[in-house]
Amino acid sequence: MDTVIKVENISKRYRIGLQEKRADTFAQQIWNNIKAPVENFKRIKSLGRFEEESESIHWALKDVSFEVKQGEVLGIIGKNGAGKSTLLKILSKITEPTCGRIEMNGRVAALLEVGTGFHPELTGRENIYMNGTILGMTKKEIDRKLDEIIDFSGVEKYVDTPVKFYSSGMRVRLGFSVAAHLEPEILIIDEVLAVGDYEFQQKCLGKMEDVSQKEGRTVLFVSHNMDAVSNLCRKSILLNNGSVEFIDKTELVLRKYLSSNLHLSNSYKDFKIDNISKICQINIHTSDPMGFHNFGKELIIEFVINSVEHIPNATLSFQLFDEKNRAIMHCWLFQSEHFFCTDDGNYKAICKIKNPKIYMGKYFLTAHLGEGKGGRKYQTLEKVCSFEVHMHGIKREFDWAPFACTYLEDFNWYVEKLD
Repeated sequence: MDTVIKVENISKRYRIGLQEKRADTFAQQIWNNIKAPVENFKRIKSLGRFEEESESIHWALKDVSFEVKQGEVLGIIGKNGAGKSTLLKILSKITEPTCGRIEMNGRVAALLEVGTGFHPELTGRENIYMNGTILGMTKKEIDRKLDEIIDFSGVEKYVDTPVKFYSSGMRVRLGFSVAAHLEPEILIIDEVLAVGDYEFQQKCLGKMEDVSQKEGRTVLFVSHNMDAVSNLCRKSILLNNGSVEFIDKTELVLRKYLSSNLHLSNSYKDFKIDNISKICQINIHTSDPMGFHNFGKELIIEFVINSVEHIPNATLSFQLFDEKNRAIMHCWLFQSEHFFCTDDGNYKAICKIKNPKIYMGKYFLTAHLGEGKGGRKYQTLEKVCSFEVHMHGIKREFDWAPFACTYLEDFNWYVEKLD
């Protein structure tokens, strides 16, 4: 395949504002006022110079290099502020790089922000023609695609209404439809698809697949939706602080990105001697050693309990919470079914969940130890462990919203006394 995009050592530098130092004393303020004309003169002289180590210099991109072949869909991922949008703006020729070199073969259509390239006073139909003209298309070419664009966008009822009256979702619909149907060789899509509803997002992802696989066009796709990136992109780039941290198959890049984003450990330890009964260790055994869990694989959660006395009707339970603080799973262990905490000593309790239907995202574990219903509460550990679920290899064909799904027959407990 031919190389369509070649980026060599692209860097982008900005000058940022700094807060002026304030005087702590009246005398210092007078001295600052005396120095002000000289300081202002120095500041004006330095505006045209960029010193490498200056506090006012921010490198949004630093020595970024990669190649994209014809027909490839390249995913670009990273945390907020990693440089993803800056890179797309440079590739879309909205802004110039500070240094570096770019080779692009073909027309570029970009959808970077809601309503990008639309004139608010023009109607949707007029904006379609204006965008097509900017891309170098003739009126006949646009006429041929017009009905298809309007139908895909779903805004046919409002297509002769000025765009300034459109909602953000309607602008995204029309913007994507125009960008995808006006036959650019290179299609650049930023996170704006997050504005659209679920049904339209699926249409967009399907269209991008068609554009790359059936029509042989190149797509650059920036998204925080790791599921969409996994399903759409074979190759991805991980940006971190303006630099390329990793380029490889999407599966490997997502693994590295997700494992680096785990702010909590998948284990908890507290072996301090407090002379109270408590949970002293929790281990979440995920399916991948890098710290995240593959969808549908068995999930094993191990507890070590130090009991300093007999706990009548002892009960151990845990909950899994998603990132929106919704409890999506609750499992219990009862002394009446498994003998533990019947006297002093350490007990290991292992919960094996054979096929947990918890979908892509981060989950937090909260554990409870007590005497059962209405009894004494010994301990509650709030969100002490976390793990990440990855949807690798699973096609998104329905709504992935997590729900409470684990029933008694879905999990099994195994208990032993350690000493």
